[in-house]
Amino acid sequence: MKRFFWMCAGADEDILSQSSKSEQIKQAGIGGTVFFTAVMAFIAAGYALYTVFDNVYTAIFFGLIWGLLIFNLDRFIVSTIKKRDNRWAELGQAIPRIILAIIIAVVISKPLELKIFEKEIDRVLLEEKNQFTLQNQEQIALQYTPAVEALKIEIEELKNEVTSKEKDVNDLYNTYITEAEGTAGTMKLGKGPVYKEKREKHDAALQELQQLKESNNQKIIDKEGQIALLGNEYAQKVSNTQPIIDGFDGLMARINALNKLPWLPSFFIFLLFLAIETAPIISKLLAPKGEYDLKLENIEGSVKTWVAQQKDQRVKLLATDAVINDQVYQDIAEEEELYAYKRKVAREIMQLQADAFYEKQKRIL
Repeated sequence: MKRFFWMCAGADEDILSQSSKSEQIKQAGIGGTVFFTAVMAFIAAGYALYTVFDNVYTAIFFGLIWGLLIFNLDRFIVSTIKKRDNRWAELGQAIPRIILAIIIAVVISKPLELKIFEKEIDRVLLEEKNQFTLQNQEQIALQYTPAVEALKIEIEELKNEVTSKEKDVNDLYNTYITEAEGTAGTMKLGKGPVYKEKREKHDAALQELQQLKESNNQKIIDKEGQIALLGNEYAQKVSNTQPIIDGFDGLMARINALNKLPWLPSFFIFLLFLAIETAPIISKLLAPKGEYDLKLENIEGSVKTWVAQQKDQRVKLLATDAVINDQVYQDIAEEEELYAYKRKVAREIMQLQADAFYEKQKRIL
């Protein structure tokens, strides 16, 4: 377990195995912080991805990848901070790593905040879903209300037409009754020709009223059927769109709902994970230079010195080789044998050029 935490801290096991117990415990503590931060990242990412994919195995798989990524980043951050004799130099090299640690802390803490405040978030989401449901019903109703209102107006007109016709029939009835009683019309008591004429007019109007009632009732039934059909279409459309509203509980919706809750509890949770994430860096900055740091600095210094020596030797070797080459070529340039050979070769080349020029001119002529 101790060596595993050394590996998590990015420490050199060979150096640590020869260091004091306190140095071993310090590096193991740093490695443990890195490891458990990665575990928390795995849990946080797994939950966040579960809210997205709604599948346990997918969430575990991608959560494990995310946890390993955070583990590698934290291990890199901790292992690259070197103890120096200047505190400001140490702080300077730690600032970019602290910024990265803050970003990682935000990413890790947010999904866990979603889980911790799940009940409160569900309440906010329920209120939003209810509001969305009402808005959705109103928006869908706007598509059907004009048609329904028009049908209702037509039904009312048909009823008014029957009512008006009934009034006319009643008026004709009163007319022929008063004619028979002698209280109106000819003012003669009895059923004379005028009474008969008015009675026939009333009977014809009554028959028309009966036909009008049958016709309008059928029209009213048809229009009420259309209203019922529109109502069914409205209900079906509301029913089809409701699952979209019911499914409004994804990752972004939950984050927005979390932002509507009081910020102080979430802020303290963020501070907790920020402290966990930056703990290895802060501990390295605050801890004095120990045995492990001195040995590591000695090894790195030895390597640096060896590399500098090798570079210096290569530079000197190149310069010496250049001087020797210049001297060799200078000596060769002064040899008579080489001069005679070069003169002979130059003569042959000039002869070949003259012959080639002669043959070319001869072909042209």
